[in-house]
Amino acid sequence: MSALTLAVVLSLVSAVAYAGGAILQERVAVSTPERRYAPLRRGAWWVAIALNGLGALLHVVALAYGPLSLVQPLGALTIVFALPMAALFVRRKAGATAWRGAIMATVGLAGLLSLTRSADAQSLDDAERVMVALVTAGAVVALMVVAHAVHRHPVVRSVLLASAAGVAFGIASVFTKTVAVDLDANVSLAQQLPALAVIAVLASAGVLISQASYRGAGLAAPLSTVTVVNPVVAAAVGLTLFGESFRYGSAGTAVALGFGVVAAGGLILLTTERIGAQQKAAAATVPVAKGGPVAADAVAPEPPADGLSADQVRAGELRSVPSQPATGAHSHRRVLFRHGREHVGS
Repeated sequence: MSALTLAVVLSLVSAVAYAGGAILQERVAVSTPERRYAPLRRGAWWVAIALNGLGALLHVVALAYGPLSLVQPLGALTIVFALPMAALFVRRKAGATAWRGAIMATVGLAGLLSLTRSADAQSLDDAERVMVALVTAGAVVALMVVAHAVHRHPVVRSVLLASAAGVAFGIASVFTKTVAVDLDANVSLAQQLPALAVIAVLASAGVLISQASYRGAGLAAPLSTVTVVNPVVAAAVGLTLFGESFRYGSAGTAVALGFGVVAAGGLILLTTERIGAQQKAAAATVPVAKGGPVAADAVAPEPPADGLSADQVRAGELRSVPSQPATGAHSHRRVLFRHGREHVGS
């Protein structure tokens, strides 16, 4: 097997591992909504973490055997793999709109990454590392604050949290590249400890925030957002600080921007599709005083009690209503309302 073929196989298996981890994260989020960030007692969550770790490891190994322009775009297939895997393993079928959004996001991201040209190996100096770390922390915190502010809109909240996770993952990749370049330059490991600490913090934050992003928003929208934002943020840092550029000059830059628009359109389509699904679900139910929402066609008006007018009804407790004269063969009735329950006696 050639090195290029091995890189492709490793990239595909990495994408499948990432997709499996995302599916498990979403299922854990559905089954334990009270634990938003770290459902530590759920074994499925730890399996998801292991799958994400395996995906990251395979991605790094694939980069050792194949060019970045090939391995990075193949990582975008995580979105496409996740939808049929969810349908197969957890019976969560995606609609046509979700598929269109996922394919648009994948094609846009793959095209954008394939046009990015790497420069010679470069590292961030100390001032740049501090600046990138502080800007990243500010961006992640800001996105989380806004997500909390729009908590009444689960899909919007999910996309914002997924964006925060993507930023954390992307900058963790930047620091990982910086550490790798420094180690190749024989920089001592002790000098890399601050960068390694930043990687650990950002990676952990990304995992926890991404877990919270799956609550109440399904699988496709948060997964696509994380998958797109992560490499785009890393590529943006590469373009601005590492001297990277787009292939084919101005024409390549224009095409890359077009692919970026396609990827963004896919994310918007996935988000609006999920919002529409939630609105349809909300329209199919009506709130009632007790017992939670019920289907609208299941609500029927209650018949009035014998001998009671509306003025006799009280919120808490009513006095006993005097017995009514018997008519015909029917005996009298006494109706008593106490704490919302109806008692009928003779």
